[in-house]
Amino acid sequence: MRWVLTMLPFILPALLATAQSTFQGQVIDKSGEPIVGANVYLKGTYEGTSCDDRGYFSLTTEESGAQVLHISFTGYRTYEKEVVLDLERRKILLGIIYLQETINKLEAVTITAGRLDASGKHRSEVLNPLDIVTTAGATADIAGALNTLPGTQTVGEEGRLFVRGGSGEETKTFIDGMLVGNAYNSTVPNVPGRGRFSPFMFKGTSFSTGGYGAEYGQALSSALILDTKDKAIANRTDISLMSVGADISRTQQGERTSLAAKLQYTNLSPYFKAVQQNLDWRKAPRSIEGNAAFRQQVGEMGLWKVYGQFNHNSMTLEQKDIDRPTLIRPLQLENGYIYLNSTLKNSINENASYRTGISYTRDRNVMDIDGTETEQLAQFYHTKITFDHDLAEAVGLRWGVELLGRDHASRQGMETLNFEELIWAGHGTATWYLNNDLLLSAGLRITHNTLLRETQATPRISAAYKTGEDSQISLAYGQFKQAPESDLLHRQKVLQSPVATHYILSYQKNIKDRVLRVETYHKTYGDLVRFSSKEASGPLDNSGTGYARGVELFWRDNRSIERLDYWVSYSFLDTRREHLDFPELAIPTFASAHNASLVLKYFFNAWRTSIGTSFSYASPRRYHIQEQAGFHQGKTKSYQDLSLNISYLLNSQVILHTSINNVLGRQNVFGYEYGQERNAEGRLNRRAIGPAAPRFFFIGAFITLSKNKTLNQLPNL
Repeated sequence: MRWVLTMLPFILPALLATAQSTFQGQVIDKSGEPIVGANVYLKGTYEGTSCDDRGYFSLTTEESGAQVLHISFTGYRTYEKEVVLDLERRKILLGIIYLQETINKLEAVTITAGRLDASGKHRSEVLNPLDIVTTAGATADIAGALNTLPGTQTVGEEGRLFVRGGSGEETKTFIDGMLVGNAYNSTVPNVPGRGRFSPFMFKGTSFSTGGYGAEYGQALSSALILDTKDKAIANRTDISLMSVGADISRTQQGERTSLAAKLQYTNLSPYFKAVQQNLDWRKAPRSIEGNAAFRQQVGEMGLWKVYGQFNHNSMTLEQKDIDRPTLIRPLQLENGYIYLNSTLKNSINENASYRTGISYTRDRNVMDIDGTETEQLAQFYHTKITFDHDLAEAVGLRWGVELLGRDHASRQGMETLNFEELIWAGHGTATWYLNNDLLLSAGLRITHNTLLRETQATPRISAAYKTGEDSQISLAYGQFKQAPESDLLHRQKVLQSPVATHYILSYQKNIKDRVLRVETYHKTYGDLVRFSSKEASGPLDNSGTGYARGVELFWRDNRSIERLDYWVSYSFLDTRREHLDFPELAIPTFASAHNASLVLKYFFNAWRTSIGTSFSYASPRRYHIQEQAGFHQGKTKSYQDLSLNISYLLNSQVILHTSINNVLGRQNVFGYEYGQERNAEGRLNRRAIGPAAPRFFFIGAFITLSKNKTLNQLPNL
């Protein structure tokens, strides 16, 4: 015993040195599944282990004092726990440990409710420039191509985007985030206009049919968001010789800058002489336009863009009187248009960035109807700054302020009407990734209109949930305000902004370049402008209401058959509204219950030829029969159009392209105009509103001059 007591001072340190502690626990994910192979170790040591096939681990250590237990696995957030090891704690039972997924924004769920993603990839572009210019029947017009997608209405006499029961004025266009005033060419009644901007200048096109974010305002139904190209990477000259005119463009690039410019002349007189027209033209439409784009790299991540475009066009149409066909009333139009846009985007630090810009639009129309001249001058201003912050790994914030201005003057004879409107707006949107499968977003937009003397707050809420590796559902709710149109404000400035409330449910599945999308929605209108009495010359108020609801289907596949790309879309629309001179809740004349499109594109390698075809269908539209009781009680026949285009690569830098719209020559009818007198059968004289021509033919040669002999305009055709 004495020997033991003598040796104890030497034995005790050895016993203490070999004391051991054991960590035990189970590692699982949020769904309760074990995380097999998760790494478990003590920081600063070489002692570690991994989880077994049930997620359990047991780690034994001889360390003492304060230690940090570290657990990690790819795709999950790291778990750390500090523990003090001593003789009292030999076995440490940690129980169940949950690892949270890290947010990979490239793979995380994205909100798609109300936003079409025809590419079948996780990106915002609905159609790229190649899609737009190779869609048969679109004639390289952005609106023409988008009209083959669900949610849109075919309104052949207008040429603009009509979305989910909304009028053409309810869709607004934004270029690099800046609102565009009058984005379509001016034209005479019943002759469709085209979009003013070429798809070749854009790298991406995002088309929201509803539920868009709080950053975008003054659009009741839809937002078309266009992003211009970044700095050019090659010098080139492009020449286009077409059956309707010609253009030339030049792109010059430097180390940190690039400049691109284009000049185009269009004259339809030779074409109209060669191809039969349904209208009597005294002076066929002709125009000259030009644009320029300057790009400057700022620092390492920033980019400054400047874009400008001008256009001047004119036309004179001879209109026959409905009651007296021998009486000709000339209708002359002259339009001058200028658009300027300057934007800057740059990073503040690794977690924050900003975008700022300013735009200006000037649109002047002079119309002479049988000797009576009317002049309208519209000017639009927009300036904004928007900040993006990553507040945490899973939380993002976008906020900003902006100012929109609209000056409008109208003159007829000696009478002049005008107004000036300023709209101050602020917006904020918070986005929260709960995990890679669930995303929530909430936003608020606050506006103050100096002309209408109103301040409004409109909320936007959306969510998305991954139902599988390649599928998801999305929900969206939002309120949207838009100031009344200019002609209404000229008549009466004491009005309110109409409001539309959107409810959207969407399902989307993407599998290897194939996309399936099903969406249903309900939209209500309030505060629509209408006449207080049955007289169209009476006062206006905001007592109008309405609704639109429907179901849409979209399928695109560019993988199943090599070199074949096709999509199918279908829309069902049920809509009524009571606005302007509507005496009751009624179907608008521009709305059709069923719209469907089939678009196919195939490239023949052996022939160096691309062929595209499209077929569009719209069910009958309503029109008002003046001599019958009721309102909008008439129906047109259905709209049908089969179009075709062919592109042939003559050599590496020359392409021949031709297209034919309405190949079968179907006599589509969009509605009817009525006179004041009756015919021999006792009915009011009337005439059908239809296309300007039975068919439209286009032929062009596109030439590219560059040191890089592989460059051509095929991606644009």
